[in-house]
Amino acid sequence: MFEQPLRVVPGPGQESVWDYPRPPRIEKVTDRLVVTFAGETVAETTEGYRVLETSHPPVYYFPPDGVREDFLVPEAGRSFCEFKGPANYWSLEVGEARSQQAAWNYPETTQPFRQIQGYYAFYASRVEACWVGDEQVQSQEGDFYGGWITSNIVGPFKGAPGTRGW
Repeated sequence: MFEQPLRVVPGPGQESVWDYPRPPRIEKVTDRLVVTFAGETVAETTEGYRVLETSHPPVYYFPPDGVREDFLVPEAGRSFCEFKGPANYWSLEVGEARSQQAAWNYPETTQPFRQIQGYYAFYASRVEACWVGDEQVQSQEGDFYGGWITSNIVGPFKGAPGTRGW
């Protein structure tokens, strides 16, 4: 039997990922979102979305016109999200630098997530840096969910070894 970890009480201006819903909720983001890799800005937008799901840091999605698609290389293999549908994976290639499966998107989503259909999300751990506004994010441990950790959210966060059964 797995025991849920103790919820961290959020401070002023913070959110607890344990207050996020299941099934997930999608929200429009007007903060400037940026992803850099190999010295290049590979994605930038103020027209993004974030998906919030219980126990996970938010995952941020960029519209295609905010992504340097010329740096993306399609990868074999797919995964399936019970809420959003089938996902495709993309590697980044910038000059000689390559990051395997650094991004993903949903070419066809379920109805509740149509806003992010075709949008891209990036693993913070597989790029140089990711930013929400003026804050550089920390990556969610484990690389399965791809959440971005900022100072305005508290956990504990699912994804690290031993958290699968929460």
